[in-house]
This record gives sequence, C-alpha cells and structure tokens, in this order.
Amino acid sequence: MTRSTPARQADGRQADALRRRLLQGLSAAAVLPWMGGAAAARRTGGPPVAPREPVSETFFGHRVIDPYRWMENAKDPRWEPYMRGQDAYARRILGAISGRDRLRARVAQLSGGSTVVAGVHAAGSKIFYEVRPAGTDSFKLAVRTDLRGAERILIDPTAMRGPGGVHVSLDWWLPAPDGERVVYGLSEAGSENSVLHVMEVATGLVLPLRIAGTQYAQPSWLPDSSGFFYSRVADPAKLGHVEYYLNGPRLLHRLDSVDGVDRVVMVRGMDPAVVVDEREFPIVVAPASGDYALLQLQGGVRRENPLYVAPLADVLAGRAQWQPVCSLEDEVVDFAFDDKDLYLLSTRGAENGRVLRTPLAQARIDKASEVVPAGPGVIEAIAMARDGVYVTSLDGGYHTLRRLERDGRLDLVPLPWEGAIAGLSTDARQDGAWLDGTGWLLPLTSFHFDPAEGRTAPTGLTPPSPLDLSPYEARRLLVRARDGAQVPLSVLMKKGLPLNGRNPALVEAYGSYQIAINPFFSPRTLALLERGGVFAIAHVRGGGEYGRRWWKAGQKLEKPNTWRDLIDCCEYLIKARYASSKTLTIQGGSAGGITVGMALTERPDLFAGVISNVGVSNPLRAEFSPNGPPNIDEFGTVTDDAGFRGLLAMDATQHVRRGARYPAVLLTVGMTDPRVQAWEGAKMAAWLQYASVSHAPVLLRVNFDAGHGLGSTRTQVDAQRADEFAFVLSRAGRRDVG
Repeated sequence: MTRSTPARQADGRQADALRRRLLQGLSAAAVLPWMGGAAAARRTGGPPVAPREPVSETFFGHRVIDPYRWMENAKDPRWEPYMRGQDAYARRILGAISGRDRLRARVAQLSGGSTVVAGVHAAGSKIFYEVRPAGTDSFKLAVRTDLRGAERILIDPTAMRGPGGVHVSLDWWLPAPDGERVVYGLSEAGSENSVLHVMEVATGLVLPLRIAGTQYAQPSWLPDSSGFFYSRVADPAKLGHVEYYLNGPRLLHRLDSVDGVDRVVMVRGMDPAVVVDEREFPIVVAPASGDYALLQLQGGVRRENPLYVAPLADVLAGRAQWQPVCSLEDEVVDFAFDDKDLYLLSTRGAENGRVLRTPLAQARIDKASEVVPAGPGVIEAIAMARDGVYVTSLDGGYHTLRRLERDGRLDLVPLPWEGAIAGLSTDARQDGAWLDGTGWLLPLTSFHFDPAEGRTAPTGLTPPSPLDLSPYEARRLLVRARDGAQVPLSVLMKKGLPLNGRNPALVEAYGSYQIAINPFFSPRTLALLERGGVFAIAHVRGGGEYGRRWWKAGQKLEKPNTWRDLIDCCEYLIKARYASSKTLTIQGGSAGGITVGMALTERPDLFAGVISNVGVSNPLRAEFSPNGPPNIDEFGTVTDDAGFRGLLAMDATQHVRRGARYPAVLLTVGMTDPRVQAWEGAKMAAWLQYASVSHAPVLLRVNFDAGHGLGSTRTQVDAQRADEFAFVLSRAGRRDVG
C-alpha cells in the first residue's frame, strides 16, 4: 500500500515513487493436519497443503469464516516451512517453462543496459541525484558541483550488507540548504525499516547519529542548515504490531546538540489547541527562508489535511502557538510557501482543484484569494521556486506544467515530450525547476526548465539510451464501461502486430489512493513486446487519472467499479482481437491486488492467467496489520456497517468458491513487506489451491529478503519480471518463451 507524503516542497522526495516504478517495471470445513497435508503434497508433487482451522466472526448479522487465520501469526512454527514449501513449488514450476532462462537473460540485459538518473535536487552550489549506472544493482546517491562537474558517489548501498549478508537500500534522502550535509535513511532486505544517518558531503564522513523507526521521516531542514525536523514511529521496538504507526512524534535534531537528545515539537496530546488523531502524522515544515513554519496533520493515506502556522523562532524555542490555516473540510491536498505567501491547492467546491493564496503571517483559507481557477485539467501538485509557483496538471494520466509568476500571470511551461512528470524539484531560493520526464516510449530523462531562456532542456545527466524503440507504438484508447464511464486504456505493442486474437497480452490495473498510472517507460517490458506480446494499462476508477471524481468513483462502497472497469477493458481487448480469453493475463500490485483478485473471482472465465504482486487479498483483516489503521480512510473499517459491507465486497478471499474453475494464478509476496503483510497473498493462494477444480497452477512466489518492492535490487526485480513474462507467455500457449 501507499502512504501519503506532505505537500511537495523543494526536497526531491519524489525519488521514492520513482524507484518503485523503475524497479518494479510497471511496471492480496475440514481441518487438515499439517503433517498429513505436507505428506500429501510430497506424494503428488504439488505445493504444501495449508491446514484449515476456521475462525468464525459475525459482523452486523453477516457471518464470516476465515480458515487460514493462523497464518497471521508469524511465530506459528508452521508458517515459515509452509512459505518455503510454496516458494519451492512455484519456482520449480516457473523454472520448468521452456526458454525461461533465456527470457530472464534478456530481461536482465534490457534493464541493466542503461544508466538511470532520477530525483535531481539543487542545494547550495551542488546538484544531488540518484543514479543507477548501467549493469549495477541499486540506486546510489551522487553529487556534482554543477552539471558539467565530475560525479562523486556519496552513498552506495551495494557496498553495504546487513546481518546474514542481506542487501541494503537507500530509502530516502535530503541535502541541507547549503549542500554541506545530507540526511538519509537505509534499510535492510527491502523492509523500508529505515535507520536515519547524516553525512558530511565534502568528506563523506558519516556522523555517529543513528535513529531507528524512520520509515516516513520526511525531513525538513532549517533554513540555516543547523538541523532538521523529522518523524519516527513512537516505539521502534513494536515493529510488526498493529499500533506501530500510531502516535508517532515530530522531532527536531540540532547538529550541534550537546546532550544528543532530540526535542519533540509535536505529538498527540502535546498541545490542546492542536487535536491530533492517533493515526495522524504531525509534519512540521521549515521555510526555505523567512520567519514562519507550517504544521500539517497528515492522515496516513488521506489526501486532505489540516494546516497550522507559527513563527519558526517560537517553534525552535518550544513555545509555538499554532494558528489554524485550514481544516479537514477545506480539502487542502497540497501547499507551497515562501517568506511572504502561502499557496493552497484545494478541491473543495472544485473537484479538479484550484490554487489559493494567503499572506503567510496571517494565513487563513477563508481570507485567501484565488490565483489559479479550476479548469478541465486536474491540478495535481504545486511547488515553490524563486521565480514563481509551478503547477502540475493531469489529464487522463498525461501531465502539463504551468508557472504562476510573481505578477499573477500563468504561463505554460514547454515540455519536449508527451507523457508524465515523474519527478519535480524546485527551491524557493533558486529559479526554475528540475524535472524527470518519461513516456510509454521515452526512457526516464532528466530535464531543467530555465525561465530566463523560456525552455526545458535535458540536463545531460542521463546518457542516451542504447535501445531502439522505433519498432514499437503506444495507443491511447477510451473504453466505454458498462455504466457509460469512459475508461482510458493504454496499449503498447509492436508496429504492425496482427490483431488475430492470438497475441499474449498482459493488462495491468491499480485503482486506489487517487494515484494515476502515468505513462512510464520500462525497458523490461520490451522482452514481452519482442515476443509478440501486448502490454496494456487499464486506468480504472479509484485511481487519479481524472482527479477526485475518478478516485471517489472507485472507493469504499463504489470499489466494484474498479475491477469492473478492468473486466470491461479486457472484454474490449478481446472483442478488438488484441488477445483472447485464452491468451490474456491481468496483473495488479499492492492495492491493485483488490482489483485483480475480485476480477478473478467475478469472471474466472475471462482470463488465461492472473498475477497479484504483494497484493491486498484479505482487506477484511488488513485493518489489523501494522499498516492497516493508516489505510482506514481509503478502504473503510469493519467497525461500522457501511465500512464492513465495502470491505466484504472487495475481499477476494471471501469470494473464492469451492468447485469453481479458476485460471492459473501467480501471487508474489515479500516476507519483510511493511505495507501488505505476506499472509494476505498466502491466504489467497491457500483458498485457490483448496477450491479450484481447473487443475491450472496456483503459484505463491516468496521473496524472503525483500518487502513491498521499493528496496528490491535490480537483480531481484529482473528475476521476478522474467518469471511473470514466462507465466504470461506460457499461459497463452507458447511452448518456448525464450
């Protein structure tokens, strides 16, 4: 699942989402004795059979039976052997697919053949960015004195190893305004369980400071670079408990601290005038320059958040009297500010968003004036630079960028590509904007907009891609859903590919958190297209392609629109003969597990295969996992009638039916996943293996040293993507996938 971030400031935090996209290639009766089931599995050569130990609960008059509740106990002695047995079976089946090793080699060649640069951020006189050089496994943090200066690697996770030799990942980072230090988080085995570090840039010296539990640190440096605000969990020792993300504090770290004790600047119950819910993250943001700081009460995955303002000097002195700027009802979803004005992006009364401005010293939304009115495009984000406010807008997944100048003019920023802005970084002390641009057939490229020249040009940090993309095309389609909604459908394929109904097709969908699947380039996908495959994205409701209305139309009790949009898009592709029900596989990850899981249980006849990556399969129980409480705003809670009904409707495990003929299914999970617990995929696999009579394989592929995917290495993702493509091609009838 995805957790929200504070308003986009000049801090390069978009690198987190970039890594996820780049690395994943976007790319949840009778009791069988454990030994008896395992023995039967060994005799038949199949996967281990999960014991069924039914737990019955009644919610608002509806009885729910969960036969695999025991899997939620990671200390159960059966748990790890069961997962290892499932993984061994899955890898044996996948490894036996003819040509799979050649396919894997090709995927690795494609993913490792280019240098990838992302998240450029200027600080002081230096330029910081993430880079994954060609042939390497993980992103590193690099610095240059200017665009033509020599590159120096500051942080190289590939040179680090955790206990047992597990890999280490760079989770997040932020340089100080003067560029002299950088604060960053490292975690092991893809767990995202970050430990905060500070490095001196000039010398590479890592200071002794180590702070655990900083998965969502979201640091904000003081304008004089003397320290930073950051967040951590309330008790890092409670990792794995349902209350892990509750009541986390916001703290201030001073680099010259004598006692080494960081002071709490906001936590629940600290200030009677600021009511903080246990699920909210108080985020104090320092100004780039000026006298005022902002406090945002960030509600987990909630987009709308209250804001407060106080003099920075009072915050530092521990006597802040926070004044409210806006409430939850004002629907402020982003903000940006300089030393004089606060800009608010609000969707209240304007589903596509409008931008308001209020003097920072007396900031109040009811006194704010409108500076960017709502329009046909969705205003997605705002960012402050010295020359003005940069406004990112979205239409069906495609981005445009405008600049609100100091004199009130709103000009279009020229973008030399059609597609997405995968990262945007600005600084209130500097003119212009740094952009990460990409498209379906445009490799991720670093750009800079120079307002003095009025043009956006490549920075030169991204080397030219060695890939020939001329044989491929991207089609932008609209599909009429059963209720009349027009659902965007993106299709990638070889030029001239015959539409004969026999092409292997992989259709991806997500549909949650108002997250749009924007055009993005994945070199790994070429391995599927080269083999005559079709890759498609169904931009289903619940996502953000058309803003708030598109999101709300696929949320909670409206969630069925999400998987039915996917079903309708697949029916269109079949009718138009891009593929057939014998050659088409659907795929969803994380919250997209709801989408594909419910499409599977509702229309098992429509697909040759289904892939769920670290997917939410059991949302009725997700609320009781560590990442569950922060996600109640998105999916609902079993503690009220409407919430329970919505969760039941989207719970794929509760819709698996004994005796049904399900297609082949590949589920992947990470044992260190902090967002979607591995037992969700394990339960779904157990249900399907128990219920299906089709004899199509149900495979549970387990990564024991990986989590949700953000910290996975290139090699790990290459191996998984190759298995997924081999699964797609083999289910479509290809005897050799190499």
